[in-house]
Amino acid sequence: MPMFVDTSPPGSCIFCKLVAQEIPAAIVFEDAQTLAFMDLGQVNPGHVLVASKRHAANLLELSADEAAAVMRTAHHVAGAVMASFEPPGLTLLQANGKEGDQTVFHFHMHVVPRHAGDGITLSWPRKDPPREVLQAHALRLRQALQG
Repeated sequence: MPMFVDTSPPGSCIFCKLVAQEIPAAIVFEDAQTLAFMDLGQVNPGHVLVASKRHAANLLELSADEAAAVMRTAHHVAGAVMASFEPPGLTLLQANGKEGDQTVFHFHMHVVPRHAGDGITLSWPRKDPPREVLQAHALRLRQALQG
């Protein structure tokens, strides 16, 4: 299974420094496995990052329990964002690896309140492969899940 490379020098992870309270953060929520804090690059008011407390560069370096903990916190924070800011939409975003548009190589998820015309675009070109290709892809994944 391919892994993504953590390109940050040892000891330089900004999210690890936030978790260790070495640098200030506008903390929204914290539990044993996660830290939720305001994104410094607020796209819209209420934009929160939810990070694993243990350093893991990406999703595949987390345990299943840690991944579930991040999603539980994101769900909890999303409810607070909706209640506090009343946006008409909400996007949860999580990126892995440079080619996946990850910019901070410590696992985190964005909880982003959304509004019409807010400038965020999440689109990609559809390829629409034939059903046989999709079935072959599904078979490869089923085999990988069994192995």
